[in-house]
Amino acid sequence: VQLQASGGGLVQPGDSLRLSCAASGGTFSSYFLGWFRQAPGKERDFVAAISRHGSVTRYADAVKGRFTISRDNTKNTMYLQMNSLKPEDTAVYYCAAGVSGLYVYTRINDYDYWGPGTLVTVSS
Repeated sequence: VQLQASGGGLVQPGDSLRLSCAASGGTFSSYFLGWFRQAPGKERDFVAAISRHGSVTRYADAVKGRFTISRDNTKNTMYLQMNSLKPEDTAVYYCAAGVSGLYVYTRINDYDYWGPGTLVTVSS
């Protein structure tokens, strides 16, 4: 499967942004999905994950209550709604897909496919 994230940009603190991750190839509903982010000079970190049919989600503590992950299996697309953005949310955001599992997964090594990332900059 090929993944392409989009929707990044420059926003001010407190603003909202929605990222999309479009998939092509493979059977989209057979993959569990996740969002990760990598800030400049830092490691790639888990942000949010969603199960194959969207019934289970998990969030990093840093984004819980502000970000919402969702997916539309009819459109082969995953979303990350980001509200109340903070400067510390600035990072390149990556979407990822994994094949071996029924629930949600938070480790980089759990995922088999990665998109090229989209940059989110939160600054006044």
